[in-house]
Amino acid sequence: MNKKLLFITALYAVAAISCKKNKGEEISATVNYPNMAEVNSPAVLFTTANDVNVYNGGFGSALAADPTDPNVFYMLTDRGANVGGQASNSIIIGKPDFAPQIGKFRLKDGKLYLEQTIELKNASGNKLNGIPNPAGMGSTGETPFDLNGNAISPSADGLDSEGLVRAADGSYWVSDEYGPHLVHFDANGKTLERINPFGSGTGGRKIPAVFAKRRANRGMEGLTITPDGKTLVGIMQSPMYNPSKGAVSGSMVIRILTFDIASGETKQYAYLMEDASLTGVSEIVAVNSTTFLTLERDGKYGIDPSNTTTAFKRVFKIDITKATDISDASNSDNGKLYGGKTVEQLLNAQGLSDAGIVPVSKSQVLDLIKDLPGSYPHDKAEGLALLPGNILVISNDDDFGVVDNNASGFAQKILPATKSVDRNRLYFIKVNL
Repeated sequence: MNKKLLFITALYAVAAISCKKNKGEEISATVNYPNMAEVNSPAVLFTTANDVNVYNGGFGSALAADPTDPNVFYMLTDRGANVGGQASNSIIIGKPDFAPQIGKFRLKDGKLYLEQTIELKNASGNKLNGIPNPAGMGSTGETPFDLNGNAISPSADGLDSEGLVRAADGSYWVSDEYGPHLVHFDANGKTLERINPFGSGTGGRKIPAVFAKRRANRGMEGLTITPDGKTLVGIMQSPMYNPSKGAVSGSMVIRILTFDIASGETKQYAYLMEDASLTGVSEIVAVNSTTFLTLERDGKYGIDPSNTTTAFKRVFKIDITKATDISDASNSDNGKLYGGKTVEQLLNAQGLSDAGIVPVSKSQVLDLIKDLPGSYPHDKAEGLALLPGNILVISNDDDFGVVDNNASGFAQKILPATKSVDRNRLYFIKVNL
């Protein structure tokens, strides 16, 4: 790592905050952020027949700061507590009526307190759910079951929410892993517009057809907005299965999508993962209109005596200024081809170069395992926010405090480092960008 890129405070990340409270009025404050803040006493969502507590919980899939209050953070759940089923390509959904939701948390005395829960709803005001979509509307091909082994029908209202933006007007944009979908919600969580590659959403607008080739459960994992509030920028978690899983084996090429909110115009760029074995990119956050931070990770616990290799959780700075727009003017199902190959089939830096494609520039900013005070004990690092003063905030996904018990049910998710149940946390660190 280039140490010149990074400065870490030993005890606190200190920010001089100037933010808008009301129209024409600004407040200023100096905020001492702790190294880490954990959610205080998460509620039990339900308890399984074998006495495993499922917590609510699950709020770390994405993160957004409140521009009017330096101590308020919005955190997003995914589709709800779920584990793999015993049948091929099946899942067990612990609470089928669970609505993906945004939690408003307040930082106080080193703890995070849940002040408000915003359940996400469709355009009619009915609650969304986390059930996979029907065919042609974002289906992952998974067959969902409840805890009693009953099959669950696909749902057009299903959303596996992963990326979160809080717009200046108090509304929210969310990206997901199913469609992938881009959904605009009002401040109360009601759908204003739903955009996907199929045109099956609300409002009629689409994103490019190629994004329907996303790998199941590796969809649009990260989402941010440019500081001018005009452009959404989403990043896929992994290389898409484009044209197929076998054809892209070993690929490190991920797509970035920019979406002009007013016009619906899009652009695409190639991003290279550090290694094809990684879980992928968990998040993206804007520094300015062309520079962004991304979060790449594997699935290992950051501190685990059983690990024989060091876990990978790193933040990178990227720039799209000189990158090639790989958009396809014809909007074909496989996107623009290069020598008869999809972008994903080009596999790596050499393949992109041979095709005349310049990927986004990229340099490492932070290694969560080595550089966070006390290191990083979780398996998942999924949310990023950038505060004034270049204070970076990282959230973990605690999976509602449960993992697969390898027997069609849930087991408690225990951190190897602490022998305690995983909880949602925010980590604060000052970086020099």
